[in-house]
Amino acid sequence: MKLPIHARHIPLLATATVFALLYGFGVLNFSDRNFDSLRNFVNLFGDNSFLGIAAVGATFVILSGGIDLSVGSMVAFTSVLVATLIEQNGMNPALAIGVALLIGAGFGAVMGAVITLYEIPAFMVTLGGMFFARGMAFVLQPVASVGITDPFYTTTIVDDWAIQLTDKVSFPFWGTCFILVLLAGLFVLHLTKFGRNVYAIGGNEKSAELMGLPCKRTKIMVYAVAGLCSALAGVVYSFYTQSGDPSAAVGFELDAIASVVIGGTLLTGGSGFLLGTLFGVLILGLIQTLIMFQGTLNSWWTKIFVGVLLLGFILLQKGFAAYTARNVNAK
Repeated sequence: MKLPIHARHIPLLATATVFALLYGFGVLNFSDRNFDSLRNFVNLFGDNSFLGIAAVGATFVILSGGIDLSVGSMVAFTSVLVATLIEQNGMNPALAIGVALLIGAGFGAVMGAVITLYEIPAFMVTLGGMFFARGMAFVLQPVASVGITDPFYTTTIVDDWAIQLTDKVSFPFWGTCFILVLLAGLFVLHLTKFGRNVYAIGGNEKSAELMGLPCKRTKIMVYAVAGLCSALAGVVYSFYTQSGDPSAAVGFELDAIASVVIGGTLLTGGSGFLLGTLFGVLILGLIQTLIMFQGTLNSWWTKIFVGVLLLGFILLQKGFAAYTARNVNAK
């Protein structure tokens, strides 16, 4: 039976449908508590901005057929690095942020080079990167988090750079960062040669090599992009909390991977859409919001619901992979 839409678009449609159903459920059950308010919708983007940015980088990695377990540790390290440079070394915030982003991109590129040149599984290399970055965060600040009191953080970002939507609701700058990174990712993946190479390598790396594509260079660049996004997520986390915390974002890499998979990207690589990752991030945030509005459920139910959704989408991906294989064999 021929489907009315291409099979690879169905996981994206399923993700958007799940988001719409969850949001509709919230509106129907919690309208008396202003669940459908503009502020609540804006908070979905603001509160999950650093997760969204990290998930953009994770999407590149997973599309290429890889994995990155260092995301959470890099978020913590970057937030601590920026806070330390600003508060204890008196560095200009813009310069401190630039240093952090360069280190993040370089760290990702080094992991990508080790994975590619020495043919070591990405799981092992990025696991080592996870421990290294977390350890460095505690080396910088072994005791506690560091608050950031610079006016750039307390006034410029919070007030001056927020987009005023109504008299009482503004779109935070860190939410704007998420949107800009998402748009940049969409452009790179769908409108550049590098993006096409990422899909090709994830689909079949051997075939991509036979086609003459620069597989090794592309994979190194993919991990550099992921490292850059993780570092930027750490910077945005420091915007959101106005601090740097070495113990922050433990297990955060799993939330980023879950967002990507729930968004419809195949764990084996080669198929998926960054727009789906956006819905995956919003679904995770929406589940947390629903539990908060419900009021009687423990916050750990978030993990349970995410686990059920993740399993469901993996089974959905498996089903459509089998469907596609049958169609190819039939032809």
